[in-house]
Amino acid sequence: MSGRIEGKTALVTGGAGGIGWAICKRFAAEGATVICADITAPGDFPPENVQHRSLDIADEDAVRSAFARLGAEWDSLDILVNAAGIEIEKTIEDTTLEEWNRSFAVNVTGTFLCSKFALPMLRKGNGPSIINFGSYDGFIADPGLAAYCATKGAVHALTRAMACDHGPEGIRVNAICPGYVDTPMLQSFFEGEGSGGGGKNLDDLQQAVRDVHPMRTYGTPEDVANLVLWLASDEARYASGQLWVLDGGLSAQVQQMKL
Repeated sequence: MSGRIEGKTALVTGGAGGIGWAICKRFAAEGATVICADITAPGDFPPENVQHRSLDIADEDAVRSAFARLGAEWDSLDILVNAAGIEIEKTIEDTTLEEWNRSFAVNVTGTFLCSKFALPMLRKGNGPSIINFGSYDGFIADPGLAAYCATKGAVHALTRAMACDHGPEGIRVNAICPGYVDTPMLQSFFEGEGSGGGGKNLDDLQQAVRDVHPMRTYGTPEDVANLVLWLASDEARYASGQLWVLDGGLSAQVQQMKL
């Protein structure tokens, strides 16, 4: 049985990260040819139909050149996943202007640049789909993540605007908004001051976070990859301009109350 995106081409930014790599592997398993675009190489040996390309998505010249090279290799692009992102665990008072600008450069400008230079190839794609990465932190806020929350709110607004602008061209644009997902970024958050851990035992803190979720757990990169796959596939042909929250019911609660 063929995969849901058999024969399609895809580029995943942040592809070497926890969620990005899960997406790359899932796309490959479903029959796509995949570019894993990231500054660092993936830790695992890539499947046969996944190629790693080094890319700094905050560098306009680098992004322009990367898509020019890709255009010389591939006639079209079917799927763009803007999964690259960084997180700074500080309040605005403690955030430097350099840190603020870097957060927006990667999380927002990187999404803008990759989408901008991918559009000529996407217009020639088969059911083209752009999938951006927002966050539930773009709707509500965790403590000590001011710049991160601001960037994700911007990605949400940008996603809607892109969907309106490019829907008439047949290009669908959506954003996935994960909550707590078991990745190195989440572990860094647990260990940082922003988590509110206050020196608590790390295992206790992780369990406390699980317990505030209605499902009493947080997600895995594979959970996110499943939703990305659906949005990239033709099954989602009528889905566009939406912010898909994937958080185990966390943001459905009143003040995350545990009864």
